[in-house]
Amino acid sequence: MKGIARWFMLLALISVLAGMVWGIQMSASKDHLLSPAHGHLNLLGWVSCSIFAFYYHVLPGASVGLLPRLHLAGSVLTLLLLVPGIPLAILERTEVLAQIGSLVALASMAIFAAVVLHGTPAQSRETVPQGG
Repeated sequence: MKGIARWFMLLALISVLAGMVWGIQMSASKDHLLSPAHGHLNLLGWVSCSIFAFYYHVLPGASVGLLPRLHLAGSVLTLLLLVPGIPLAILERTEVLAQIGSLVALASMAIFAAVVLHGTPAQSRETVPQGG
């Protein structure tokens, strides 16, 4: 893996390792109050970023241009805002980080949708019927 795909996989691995340590800590302390944030870290960090990594790896043409870089930046920003934002909301300190993180997550997924729908030049050629 290289390029954007590798960066997404590294983000996924950091997320899953942090999520596993956090889960062990919650289990050991028997305090699962922050499990929604733990779940979001695993789902958005590990699962989604792994899927993105494999998509960009299998279709390397899709990783070309500004949109994939914006997608990666949005995914990083989502995790940085949403994962600490959820505990702050649960602890009734502020909901602002969780709210902004949620909007960034939505925007990042919309960017990924645009990448998928736009396709790559190679994909476009494969779908055009040949012959006459």
